[in-house]
Amino acid sequence: EDAVLAAVEALMSKVGAVIIADQVAERHLGVITDRVREELCAMARRHEDVIFFADSRANIALFRDVMIKPNKLEAARACGYEGCEEDLTAADAERYGRELAQRNRRPVFVTAGAEGIVVFDGAASKHIPGIRVPPPIDIVGAGDATTAGIVASLCSGAALHEAAALGICVASITVQQIGTTGTASREQVARRFAENEHLFRSI
Repeated sequence: EDAVLAAVEALMSKVGAVIIADQVAERHLGVITDRVREELCAMARRHEDVIFFADSRANIALFRDVMIKPNKLEAARACGYEGCEEDLTAADAERYGRELAQRNRRPVFVTAGAEGIVVFDGAASKHIPGIRVPPPIDIVGAGDATTAGIVASLCSGAALHEAAALGICVASITVQQIGTTGTASREQVARRFAENEHLFRSI
């Protein structure tokens, strides 16, 4: 824990963002232990010029003062929901995402699969529609691809809804790469955005 936290703190003057990827389902295991999580959140408060962005499979409710990106089921469960993912809609993503944004005090990006992303800035929300791609698709790595697109965009000065749109473009490319963790080049993303710009004009 000391080594992880010291390494991150040493990078603060050199980076525009810190992505916290917590993919261990059990709490207090792996790299993101309770202490590491709490210290990273405190670090985010000390370094307001650096974007702190967390994605956690099971513990998104424990983060504070960092941007978070749960999917709609993770957001719902963080707010006490015990039902099935199939019963959740983009409207539910908005309901639970709003609660998380109020609790977390930072923007929230709730992903809703093909329905897109609902973004919360604490005062209002925006629904950015998804890009539907024909099968076959491979969703392995789609969440990380979305995160990469969002954070890279934010570091470049994009607004929250613009970053969400770019995250959707990146993920829509990577899911079409079957049997591998997909990548997306700058040229591919620009082309995909141009092809779907009509979806984003009204947001």
